[in-house]
Amino acid sequence: MTDKQPLLLLPGLLCDERLWRDQARDLADIAAPIIADLSLDNSVASMAARVLADAPPRFALAGLSMGGYVAFEILRQQPERVSRLALLDTSAAPDSPARAEQRRAGLRLLERGRFAGVTQQLLPTLVHPRHVHSEIGTEVRAMAQRVGAQAYRRQQTAIAQRPDSRALLASIAVSTLIVVGEDDVLTPPAAAEEIQRGIAGAVLARIPDCGHLPTMEDPPRTNRLLRQWLTG
Repeated sequence: MTDKQPLLLLPGLLCDERLWRDQARDLADIAAPIIADLSLDNSVASMAARVLADAPPRFALAGLSMGGYVAFEILRQQPERVSRLALLDTSAAPDSPARAEQRRAGLRLLERGRFAGVTQQLLPTLVHPRHVHSEIGTEVRAMAQRVGAQAYRRQQTAIAQRPDSRALLASIAVSTLIVVGEDDVLTPPAAAEEIQRGIAGAVLARIPDCGHLPTMEDPPRTNRLLRQWLTG
């Protein structure tokens, strides 16, 4: 295939290109993957503008968690450039008061010079219990350390101030896939169901025995879903 469609992949909080490594590799026969860097800006508007400045004229767009928030912002800024949309383990709603306070607490710790990245205690909120003490858990922790404290500050600031995207959903008119880990505790299946209800024709897929990071936790199943979405 000579005309591979550009596939823009947006990472989550404290995630780098490792989050999408297996998708970029395994979908390269049908797509031209581009993994964005979302570590440089402190607002989702700036993140989206930076991504758009470097992106091809038109592209398939996939975002996980924070990457989903940036995907929504790209659709606010230049929706005509998005050919299809995949939203993984994300939410269209703003933070609950409890979640917002958790973010503020993390930033307060950072101000006191304490950046632990993804601790062993935090891992169960990101991955299924079967991955906590596995190579996947180790890679998630290493990824967070690579992204680092200053990017964490910028990303948490951006996430905390992100707009409510629920009103945007009805305007999304491209082929949309929604994926969620069945055991995701950060953005649970109910958040994915809310997005599906808002986007006409959206397809929702649940991945069993999976937490917040299906691209790393279950690459074969995730890649099959994305391949169907890209070729459908």
